Amino acid sequence: MIKIFRKIRKSLLEEGKTGKYFKFVIGEIVLVVKGILIALQINN
Repeated sequence: MIKIFRKIRKSLLEEGKTGKYFKFVIGEIVLVVKGILIALQINN
């Protein structure tokens, strides 16, 4: 899974599409935060 994200990130930067890159980064951060919140909810 990490390899896929790494390839997408690298290709977006090489093509010079910074707008799409930032959208991708924000989406990735949201996914991580959701995962942490779900883990905390299950733990309680």
